[in-house]
This record gives sequence, C-alpha cells and structure tokens, in this order.
Amino acid sequence: MSSHFFIDRPIFASVLSIIIVVVGLVSLQKLPVAQFPQITPPMIQIEADYPGASAEVVAESVARPIEVQLPGIDNLLYYDSTSTNDGHMTMRLTFEIGADIDIAQVQTQNRQRLAEPQLPDEVVRQGITVKKTSPDLLIVIALSSTDPKHDTVFLSNYALLRILDNVKRLPGVGDAIIFGGQNYSMRLVLDPVRMAQLNVTPSEIASVVREQNRDFPSGRIGREPTSTRTELTIPVITHGRMSEVKEFEDMIVRAYPDGSMVRLSDVARVELGAQSYDLQGRWNGNPNTFLLTFLAPGANALDTARRIKAEMENLTKSFPAGVSYDIPYNTTTFVEVSIKEVIKTLGEALILVILVVFLFLQSWRATLIPALAAPISLIGTLAGMDMLGFSINTLTLFGMVLAIGIVVDDAIVVVENVERHMSKGGLSPRDAAKKAMEEVSGPVIAIVLVLGAVFVPVGFLGGITGELYKQFAITIALSVAISGFVALTLSPALCALVLKPGHESPNRFWQIFNRSFEWIENRYVGAVGGILKRSLLTLIIFFILIMVVIGLFRTIPGSFLPEEDQGYFITVVQLPDGASLARTIEVLEKIEHYYKSIPAVHSTDTLTGQNFVFGTRGTNQATMFVPLNHWDERSNPNEKAQSLIEAAFQEFAKIPEALILAFNAPTISGLGSTGGFTAQLQDPSGGDFAQFAAVAQDFVAKATEHPAIAVASTNFRVSVPRLHAQVDRERAKALGVPISEVFDTMQAYFGNLYVNDFIKFGRIYRVQTEALPEYRSNPDDISKIYIRARSGETQTMIPLDSVVTTTFSSGPDPVTHFNGYNSALVLGSAAPGYSSGQALEALQQVADEILTPRGYTIDWSGISLQERKAGGQSVYVFAFALLMVFLVLAALYESWSIPFAVILAIPFGILGALLAIWARGLTNDIYFQIGLVTLIGLAAKNAILIVEFANQRRMAGLSLTDAALEAARLRFRPIIMTSMAFILGVLPLVIATGAGAASRNSIGTGVFGGMLAATFLAIFFVPLFFIIIGKIKPKHSDANNTDKHLSHKPESIEEAHKTTSEKDQA
Repeated sequence: MSSHFFIDRPIFASVLSIIIVVVGLVSLQKLPVAQFPQITPPMIQIEADYPGASAEVVAESVARPIEVQLPGIDNLLYYDSTSTNDGHMTMRLTFEIGADIDIAQVQTQNRQRLAEPQLPDEVVRQGITVKKTSPDLLIVIALSSTDPKHDTVFLSNYALLRILDNVKRLPGVGDAIIFGGQNYSMRLVLDPVRMAQLNVTPSEIASVVREQNRDFPSGRIGREPTSTRTELTIPVITHGRMSEVKEFEDMIVRAYPDGSMVRLSDVARVELGAQSYDLQGRWNGNPNTFLLTFLAPGANALDTARRIKAEMENLTKSFPAGVSYDIPYNTTTFVEVSIKEVIKTLGEALILVILVVFLFLQSWRATLIPALAAPISLIGTLAGMDMLGFSINTLTLFGMVLAIGIVVDDAIVVVENVERHMSKGGLSPRDAAKKAMEEVSGPVIAIVLVLGAVFVPVGFLGGITGELYKQFAITIALSVAISGFVALTLSPALCALVLKPGHESPNRFWQIFNRSFEWIENRYVGAVGGILKRSLLTLIIFFILIMVVIGLFRTIPGSFLPEEDQGYFITVVQLPDGASLARTIEVLEKIEHYYKSIPAVHSTDTLTGQNFVFGTRGTNQATMFVPLNHWDERSNPNEKAQSLIEAAFQEFAKIPEALILAFNAPTISGLGSTGGFTAQLQDPSGGDFAQFAAVAQDFVAKATEHPAIAVASTNFRVSVPRLHAQVDRERAKALGVPISEVFDTMQAYFGNLYVNDFIKFGRIYRVQTEALPEYRSNPDDISKIYIRARSGETQTMIPLDSVVTTTFSSGPDPVTHFNGYNSALVLGSAAPGYSSGQALEALQQVADEILTPRGYTIDWSGISLQERKAGGQSVYVFAFALLMVFLVLAALYESWSIPFAVILAIPFGILGALLAIWARGLTNDIYFQIGLVTLIGLAAKNAILIVEFANQRRMAGLSLTDAALEAARLRFRPIIMTSMAFILGVLPLVIATGAGAASRNSIGTGVFGGMLAATFLAIFFVPLFFIIIGKIKPKHSDANNTDKHLSHKPESIEEAHKTTSEKDQA
C-alpha cells in the first residue's frame, strides 16, 4: 500500500494512528509497574526445627540428609542451608531465572520426602515446610498499642487471627509473615524440686497430657442397623481437647488409693504465653509487632501496596482500643518516585527535542508533524510491551527516553523533503508530499531495519543481563518500528494538510541563525577537504583513537549495576557469642539513639534475634532497617544513604561491645540481602571446623587489606560457648536410669519439649514444657534437676549431675552449607572509587593465595554470581550488534565493502561514551553497556546519511573525492539536526538527581558523550573512509551493483537537505 493512498485518505491515516494511541492507552492501564522486570531467580525454602539440638547436630541430622537428595532437580542454580544453635534449619534453593516455580516446588517436596526416613522423628513431628519464597519485601506494617495490657504476645496473636489472612488474600501479595510470630502456647513451667518430691518425671507429664488432651470420637447412638425401630440417631460428644489454663491445671497426673491426687498445678505453673520469645520487633526503640509482606512474582508493586494500605485502613475500624498501625518501611516509595522522575525526564526530553526541531525547521507547522509522531510512537510502544509481557520499569522507560530522539528522525526526513519540493519545485502540499514519499520511503525503511538489527538480537540473550537488555532493546525497537509506520502513513498525510507553500521571509533571528550555520557548514567542508589531503595522518590519528578506546575499556572499572540511594539502608548488630537478649537490647538502644539524632533518618525498625544479612539467628544478633526521609528533603550530599553509612561506621567504632555493620540496600530486590558482594568459601573435604574458621578469618583479614575492598566479614565462627553434657552411660545403667530418660529430661527442662496441640480462637497452638527460670539460668543448675533411678522395685529421684558431667566448650554457630559442602559466607562491599567487578577480582586473587593451597575453594551466590555470569556477555552483544548492522547494510546496498565506511564510524561513539563516564568517575555497568548498544545504531545512522549520499553522487559520475565532499556538505545540516535532537533528549538523564539518579546518570552520560563524538568527530572521518574503501574496491564491481540497487533511491535525499541550504541563503 503506497504512501499516495494515505495522502489521498488523510482520515484513514489518522484513524490508524488513533487506533495505535487507543490500544497503547488501554495497555497502559494493564501494564504492571515495577522497579525492574522479573529478574530475580525463583527460590524455594525448606524449614525444619529440632528443638534443643545444636547447630552441628541440626546440620548433620537434618540439613545433610535433605541436601544429598537435591542434585538433579531441574534448573537448580545452587542451594545453601543455615543451621543454628536454637535447633532451626533454613535451606534455600535458588533456580535459574525463568524456571517454573511451581514445578520447582513439587520437585523439591518430592526430594524432601525421599530424605524423610533418615530424619529424626522429632523433626518430622514438628513439621517440615517447603514453600515458594518471594524475596521481594514490599511493605512492613508496625502494630503498636498505648494500652499496657496489649503486650507483643497479644499484638502478635491479634495480627495472626485478624490481619494476616486478610492481607495474604490480597491480589499481588506473595506471602505475609509476622516477624518472630509469638504464637500462643500452653506453657507447662515445671518445678523440678517439687516433681522430685512427688516422684514425677517430665516424661510422665508429657504422656499424661497426650493421654488426656486429645479428641475422642465416640460414635453415634441409634446407628443402623438396629434390631428394633429407633426414633433418633444422635452423635455422642465427649470433652477431649482442652483450651483453657484451668483445664490444664486440673489435669490429674497421679491418683492414690486413699483418694488423694497429684494434679498438674501441683508440679507446674501453667500459663498461656508465647511459643518462643527469641525474636522481638522494636520500632523507634519500643517493642512492637512487625507484619512483613512480600510481593508475588510478576505482580504490580504499586497496586499491591495500595491494596495493603486500603485493607489496613479497613481493618483499623475493628482494632481494640489503643492499638494502631504504621507503615515505617515501604519499598514502593523508591519505585514510585524513581519512575515519576523518569516520566518527568521523558517530558523534558520531548520538549527539548521539539525545540531543536523547531530551531532547524523554523516553522511551527512543520514542527507539529514530528511533535505528533513522537508521542504516537511512544504510546503505541505500550501496546507492544503489554503483548510481550513487559512491565513499566526503569529499563523500559529508559528505552522510551532514548527513543524520543530517534523516533522524530523519520518524521523530520519526510517533512524536510516535502518542504523542499514545495519551495523549490513550486508544487502544492499534496503533490509535494506524493513526490517526496516516492523518494524517502526507502531510507525510512533502511533506518528502521538498521536500528531493528541492532536491538532485536539483544532480546535473545539469556540470564539476568539478557532480561535487563531485552526489556530496554525491544522497547526501542518497537518504538522505532511504529515511528517508521507513522512516517509512512500519518506524516505524509499531515504534510499535505498542514504545510503551506512559501513561508514568509524569515525574521532577523532566523537569518542570523542560518548565516551562522552556513558559516559553520563551510568551515566543516573545508576541514573535510583538508583531512582528505592528509589521509595518512588522519588514519594514524584514527588508530591512536582506537588505542585510546581499548585503553579506556581496560582502565574504567566494571560493575553490575550502580549503587542507588533507595531511601533506606540496613544495619546488622552482632554481640559476642552467647550474649543474652538483654545485652543486645542495650547496644540497640545506643544505635537507635544515634540514628534518631540524624534529621535525615525517618525511623528505626529493628528485628531482634535474627541477622537477615547473614541469615542467622541468636539472642546476640539483630537487624535494623533505617528508612530515610523523602529524597526531596535530603538535598545535602551528607544526607544520601552512602554518606550516612560511612558516618555510621565511624560512630559504631565508639561501641566496642558489638560488631556493627551498615550496608546499602540490595540493588535488585531479591538478589542478596544487601548491596556489595556475596562469596561462599567452601570446605570440600568436610574437615575440622576450627581449621576452616581460621582460614576463613585469614581470608577476610587479607581481603580487607586489599585497596579495592572497603569491608568484608564472615558469619562463620567456632567460638560460640557451649555446655557439653557427657552422660556416664555405665553409671546410668548401674543406677537403673534409662539413657533416653536422661535426654528427655534435659530437653523437657532446658529446651522446649513439644507435647501436643490445643485449640483456641479457632487456631491450633502447641503445648510445651520447660523448667522454672531459676532452674535453667546457670550451668550449675543441672544439679537441681532430678531423674528417676530404679533398683528392683524401689524408685528414687537422684540429681541429674550424678550421671551427667558438664564441661565448657566452644563450637560453630551457625553451621552453613553451600551446594552440600561446609561453607563460610563472606559479605562486604567495594571501596570508594572501586567497582564491584574489581572487588570480585580482588577476592579471587586472595582466594588463589590463601584458599587454594590449603584445599578450600571459593564460589559465588546472589548478585555476585549473576555479575560473574554476565561478565563476558556484553562483548557478545556488541559483536552481534555490529555484525547485524553490517549484514543489513550489505543487503541494502548490495555491497560487501560500502558497509565498512559506516561501521568504522562506530568507534567514535564508543570513545565519546568512555571519555564521558571516565570524566564523571562512573563505571562500566549494565546501563552503560545498554547505552553503547544504542550508540552502535545511532553512530551507524549518522554515517549512513553521508555514505548513502556519496554513493549516489559517485554513481552520477563524480570522482570519489568530489562525491565525498558533496555528501558531507549536503548532509551536514540533517545530521546535526537529528543528532542535536537526540543529544538534548538525553540531557535530562545526564543531570538527573533524586531517587534512581545513579542509573539515569549512568545510561545518560555514556549516550550523551558518545553521541557528541559520533556527531562532531565521526563526520570528519566518514568521507575519508568512503574514499579509502572506494579505492580498495574498484568502482565497477561493487558500484554497479549498488547503482542498480539504489536506482529507486532518492536523488531526493540529496535535495531533501539542499532545501535547508537554500533556505539559509534566503
């Protein structure tokens, strides 16, 4: 369907564009909004408890049997487990990006079932959970109360009963948990002395509770068949399972013949308390309950956050008096603000581009056409994004910002040609549009094909980098394709309708501008002539520039993604091993006091008892999230997250009683728990823990000395104090004490012996035992515990220390495994001025020096693994993009040699980009590499404008030199015009500040510098390349082919841009 069709039917052309806009706007309503596309690897988590067991026992008897079964699961990337001294085991399986999480969960459950026969009975009875984990923490809800009756146990259970399920049911919520959920528990607090006096053992208590606290189905009266006719069939109900403290207290432990009884209340204090007090939440220094919500994969973060807030507002109406909620931590704030910033940048870019177009076209009517074409192309792109399952995220929006400068080009080419035919040929707008479209349809399609050739192949890359590149590249390719379609349909129709023949004579400003531009153009052509005469010197300069490019690539540090100020950071606190919760809270109060004194800090949200960064638990650990005030309120550089982290480290040095580390938030939520690097030291031999710990400490010490590493630390220690209870088995047997009874007694008094369950408030809770606090506070208290000894018919209660001796020892906590081997997790960050890539190289060097000779290895997880995998991919991307540009040009020009004149212009763009980021001290990260791919297309496009034209003049009979000079003169104005439109379009990215500024600066700076060089350097060299290639390849062979192939191509393009020169002279 030719362009004449659309010029004759402008309404039809308009309808097509209106449909594109309508479909785009409808898609906009459906597109999810997120910071990044779905690039976090799917994760499955297995959790199990072995109450009272040490970290080593849990690792060997719980983690190891499951790990042995895991290899062979489809798409499994790696797995790691953490076993702690509170008997808890967490195992995380990380899968390849794009793996089906549901199949992964089913396969993991099957493997865990295979391991079950080898697991301790107590672990199986406690229950093993296998669930999908969403690593995207969305919102933290803090519940607090002004009523002293509402302690954290009440608030935790209120959240469990009235809030948790409502939040979990909301669309978009992947999971919701109560941090340190203090679920109700019927606590049987045993009095060991009283039990010894009454000759009662903990095992008897447990069996009595199990016997009396259960459901008894008792059948029905009158059930068929019956011998006589019955009137009723009714069920028999018994009162079995108990739910009140009083019922448990009245439970009969023993009855004597004289009618006296020992009840549970005689030997124990029964209370409705919390199942565990190990984990506690603190908000701004006060104890409270946190509800953590996680985003479901692929859900719209902003919509989900809004739903949660609306649901909480709704639930507030039924809150008990004094209870209130707050949202101290909301990750969507960063997403929302950074996306608003990019949209603002989009608007600024559009205005700047339209102003540049107006400056060169010097007519509002002519400017209106590109000004309409750009928004239509961008809105239409939304429909394509929706079909491909993309989201509105930082990358797709960057694609749109860069596309603005590109999509106006096609419309400019059309408008300029139509204007020339009107002013020079005296044609009516309609005839001029028809003639112009006969000439420019070819180049418009060529530009679309070349840019498509650069961007589309990038979409086929795999892994996390592939996913990041894809969203960006395909967005640009879509917008370029739609802009080409609009340039062939709507633009000519609008030209015929809107343009008027013969502009009035230009005013004084335009005259000065045109004269100045003509002067610059003449100087440019003169310079090109000079370069052509000194071709050898010019080529030497070109090769020097190539060397500079290679040198800069080696000098500029590489990294994965720039560190952003995400509006919060993380602090982890680690006291000496074995430190109590009370000591930990004292340190936390000091840190909270320091943070509260900083105006930029919004609040402190502390999770006591758990180290989220290292994935460990214990009374000596805590994690503090520190949300900051809005970016607009933190304009001072000292108030940025990175500066606050550095200042915090200096303050922490004044608190010697704990190791306190501050980390920036992870760049990509769900890839690791902090920014920086994640390394795993492995012991394949499974040798001595003490030796491994010493090597791990050596490694960390050596790594910290390296200038590229600011901080490195490991969670692996073997200095955790423990009380080693040694059972004298011979003595126990001689005294008639069953060995199992010794262990059961210790677990019942010092651990939490899980007896069975009771029902309250419609939920199932646990019944558990422990000793009174005064009998489990000191290591000597073991002598206050009694155990039953039998000798024939006589039974006596003897102190536990008569068969058990205790000694102090130390051991590991936690015990971590990575891919089945004993491991030590090392976390840290690069020093200022060094990139994450340099930090990983430094760690590898230290590993080669310290680990390898001793038989240990290093591996990577989280974002570091993805960065290592991504390392070589960018080279393939660039090589592939260059190859595709070459092949498309060879096909278009039916020549193998002419494309080289275009390809040789690309290094100038790369040089400019590298110089720009080097000057600003930025790194070679993924955003910069994405910008380089864009530059390949744009630098090629500028060169095409000169080469294609010079080729035509050559065919017309001019010498190589004359053809090159003529092309340089006539193409100078359109190249400068389209390039300036693009350069000013990305300027808002270069100077961006606020949320997400680091990524905008990274992509903007490279493209800005590259395009300046590709415009103002390359245009001097391209004519020379054309001549050199023309001399290498004889005119008749390639040129004849090209002549045939381009016979339909515009002499017009030549004249398309002559107009402007003539306008200048006017």
